[in-house]
Amino acid sequence: MSEFQRIYNLNPVSLLNLASQSLTQKMSLSLQSPPSAPLSPASPPFHRTLRSTVSFSFRSTPHSTLHLTNFRASLPQFRASSSSIDTASVTSELDAVSAFSEIVPDTVIFDDFERFPPTAATVSSSLLLGICGLPDTVFRNAVDMALADSECYGLQDPNERLSCFVNKAFVNVGGDMAKLVPGRVSTEVDARLAYDTHAIIRKVHDLLKMYNDINIPPQRLLFKIPSTWQGIEAARLLESEGIQTHLTFVYSFAQAAAAAQAGASVIQIFVGRIRDWARNHSNDKEVESALLRGEDPGLALVTKAYNYIHKYGHKSKLMAAAVRNKQDVLSLLGVDYIIAPLKVLQSLKESVATPDEKYSFLRRLSPQSAAKYMFNDEELVKWDEDRFTKAMGPAAVQLMAAGLDGHADQAKRVEDLLGKIWPPPNV
Repeated sequence: MSEFQRIYNLNPVSLLNLASQSLTQKMSLSLQSPPSAPLSPASPPFHRTLRSTVSFSFRSTPHSTLHLTNFRASLPQFRASSSSIDTASVTSELDAVSAFSEIVPDTVIFDDFERFPPTAATVSSSLLLGICGLPDTVFRNAVDMALADSECYGLQDPNERLSCFVNKAFVNVGGDMAKLVPGRVSTEVDARLAYDTHAIIRKVHDLLKMYNDINIPPQRLLFKIPSTWQGIEAARLLESEGIQTHLTFVYSFAQAAAAAQAGASVIQIFVGRIRDWARNHSNDKEVESALLRGEDPGLALVTKAYNYIHKYGHKSKLMAAAVRNKQDVLSLLGVDYIIAPLKVLQSLKESVATPDEKYSFLRRLSPQSAAKYMFNDEELVKWDEDRFTKAMGPAAVQLMAAGLDGHADQAKRVEDLLGKIWPPPNV
């Protein structure tokens, strides 16, 4: 039984319907990145060298060129000033929707990156597993160098040595990615630390020091943390130090509001996973309230979280993930970031936007509409651990537990794999 299940007295059988879902987060960010020099001509053609799955964010341009954007602006540069735009001035639906939200591809295969040029990337356990499974990738040397690191090699405790190797592998791969993309590199924090605030902070500090050692500045980095109460508290403390955090596994308003109060740089909500849960489960007050209003519960949560952030002046940016179709994208226009599958992005890119297009590309979410949104007294509390725990309904509890268990399993697999291939050849 996982720690999350123990705390919430969750029966493992209730997770059976979620077991088949792929809960590996494959997503990326392009947030507040300073301008960066273009890639060196000597850079390897890495879109042909790694055929594993990894996610990058991109910027849609008419000629699909790498677009170096100053992401210090709170919203994408190409932004409509009114609630709709003149579709005659754009070449595709992708250009049209990009006027309202930053559009991010979900699971981009490297062979496809010329179609969707990356601006940022994510380092995760799943990526390391893919790299180790493909010895000829451009990033494999980063893993081998981690296993040969003298600082880690000199540690006597086998567990500490293995943890050092894993950290070095994350940072070495992240450092290589930082040279290939102009935006931020997001680094996953071990999901097994999700209930230990101080352990999360120590892990982030360790990773940050290693990044500093290879001259990757903190402005290029984000740290992805599970949105347990302990994870949210860790984000609050890290943000107070100027370290940018990204809270993931958000499935309830309590999580989103607490994360915003903590000052998290990015809050990610999984639209499709909440919808999937609602199809097969019941007795979640938040989900059923949305259904009674005739709303999709995943889209409703994004709307509510966006309005809360903007109405009450929180700095957080909101990401809508697990988007399943084009209509989801159109319903979310105005949210800061939308993570969409390649098939949806390709459809948007191939569809010409004309004045008589059936979609009017209306902005659904805006600071103006947020100002009019009404919250009840129970939603406007200062969140603490007790209120947070009581407000977590079955959907958030179950989806969080499944996500944490999946990521913890991947982290363990990385450790097992590195333990088997250490020491590398010629060490």
